[in-house]
Amino acid sequence: YDMRRRLVVKGFNDMGLTCFEPEGAFYAFPDISAFGLTSQEFCEQLLERQKVVCIPGSAFGECGEGFIRIAYTCSDDELHEALKRISRFCSELRAA
Repeated sequence: YDMRRRLVVKGFNDMGLTCFEPEGAFYAFPDISAFGLTSQEFCEQLLERQKVVCIPGSAFGECGEGFIRIAYTCSDDELHEALKRISRFCSELRAA
C-alpha cells in the first residue's frame, strides 16, 4: 500500500492537484478547489464523464469542501487507469 499511496499522491501532484501524502488509512485527499466546482459537482461529473468514483470532501464536513477522497486499495493497474481518467477530466475542465 505504501507504493500505491506514493503512486496516487505523485499522480495528483503531477496533474496539478495538491495532494499531501497521508500518514495513515488508505485514502488520498487532493485539492480540487481550483476548478470552481463543489466537491459534489466534481465527483458527479467525474463519474458521469470518466466512470471514476470518488467521495466528495464535503461528506466529511465543511472543511472537506474543495477536496475529494479517493481510495488506493485497488490494483496498481486500476489506479493507473483511474489517474489517467482523472487527468483527462481535469484537462477538459481547464479547457472549458
